[in-house]
Amino acid sequence: MTVLITGGAGYVGSHVLAELRAAGTPCVVLDNLSRGHREMVGDADLIVGDIGDTGLVRRIVADYGVTAVMHFAAYAYVGESASAPLRYYANNVAATVGLLTGLVEGGVTALVFSSTCATYGVPEATPITEDHAQRPINPYGASKLMVERVLQDAERAHGLRSVAFRYFNAAGADPSGAIGERHEPETHLIPLALQAAAGEREGLEIFGTDYPTPDGTCVRDYIHVVDLAQAHVLGLRYLREGGASAAFNLGNGNGFSVRQVIETVERVTGARLPVKIGARRPGDPPELVGSAEKARRVLGWVPKFDTLDAIVDTAWRWHRAHPHRAPAAQSRPR
Repeated sequence: MTVLITGGAGYVGSHVLAELRAAGTPCVVLDNLSRGHREMVGDADLIVGDIGDTGLVRRIVADYGVTAVMHFAAYAYVGESASAPLRYYANNVAATVGLLTGLVEGGVTALVFSSTCATYGVPEATPITEDHAQRPINPYGASKLMVERVLQDAERAHGLRSVAFRYFNAAGADPSGAIGERHEPETHLIPLALQAAAGEREGLEIFGTDYPTPDGTCVRDYIHVVDLAQAHVLGLRYLREGGASAAFNLGNGNGFSVRQVIETVERVTGARLPVKIGARRPGDPPELVGSAEKARRVLGWVPKFDTLDAIVDTAWRWHRAHPHRAPAAQSRPR
């Protein structure tokens, strides 16, 4: 029983790899390292290549005896997706079709997919449940929704069952300090705030303070990356035990505004963050908070890092052990 992890050198993929290996599950990683980092894989088997290379995927399945797949390989920047939509559809959708073709030809019948709450768009009600209408407002969310629909068709035609996890905001780092969040460029709020707290950035920009939220800034549901990883292990078990294809939200069910995140970072780090107020970014819904009741009920998933302080604390410990100096041209608030 070997699990193929696409994008396993990335943030969430590397944490899932660590969870599976800790449980004694044989794994092989496929990553082109365009946005992942070789060191995040440790001593696991890493094949550097593209998921859209159907022949390569078919060979990996045969050579390693792959029986299930965890699919994380994707571009995931909302702003970038708005400015380069074709790149997102080519990478996130077309390349995934190539991956699925290789899996089907190799006889793989179970796949866990890294989807996103961005498929919902602007919510009509919160917390968001899985039956909420999916109307994405940016190409990133649209690309993930397209893959969810491709997976539904692939099951009907080829018997490929899947679990799609719609993440809310992944954050934090493995408490061991071995792996953590590292994006280049970094666009996520918590690591950007930690860089500012460490003096690696001149400050932090808040994109919009006029949203219809209690303090005018966007509200998001933050979920610890280790809790996400453990949900993926449970999702794989669910499929192996004969579970039907399904979608699950993964979040804590609590929303925190940008200002609340900044206050938490200041409390955890003891630093005062210089803040700049900027305009809204296109594609940012005012509030995204999810209900993960279905994952708790069906999968038995119980998040362990259920406070923002705990999430930020692990991220801060990772950051202090792996400081990042932003290039001069990128050191100003973005």
